[in-house]
Amino acid sequence: MSTVVIGEDGLGRPVWASTDSLLRDYYDTEWGMPVRDEQGLFERISLEGFQAGLSWATILRKRPAFREAFAQFDPEVVAAFTEDDVERLMLNEGIIRNRAKIRATIRNAQATLALREEGGLVEFVWSFQPESTPAPRSLAEIPSSSPESIALSKALRKKGFSFVGPTTMFALMEAVGIIDTHLVDSHRRGTSGVWA
Repeated sequence: MSTVVIGEDGLGRPVWASTDSLLRDYYDTEWGMPVRDEQGLFERISLEGFQAGLSWATILRKRPAFREAFAQFDPEVVAAFTEDDVERLMLNEGIIRNRAKIRATIRNAQATLALREEGGLVEFVWSFQPESTPAPRSLAEIPSSSPESIALSKALRKKGFSFVGPTTMFALMEAVGIIDTHLVDSHRRGTSGVWA
């Protein structure tokens, strides 16, 4: 049985994207679309790390404040953040004030810059694209990790990244189009251009 909900506009969406307008807009226009620029991918990795243990709706609502606090996620700027910046960010009520996640974002920016010598963050992350993608009919059929997300997690950790566990990396791969876990009956299934 499909868990797609048909909206007033006649379009099928998963339950999580069917009621909240912010989540619906995110689902309709952004989630699962390819992100192939360094700054965009660094932002997604950062936000997925901050999301750990929280709802994605919370992160989306705070995304404008995150972007302002982290210099639009420009890795060169964030990589130069100091302990004073950590303290400044800990006082920012607009973001998730978690010292470990803030420090991880700074370290991840530094690791992103270091990856430029090996082809860059985008090439590195996208190299873990699997040969096939799931074709779920219900949310219960969507896994929370995969061999590729486990491998990506390990590889990023070796490169100095943190808050990049296998489940977090699976969510990243879904969000940036590396895999397509849109439900088969969703109006978004196959719209990324990555998967037929």
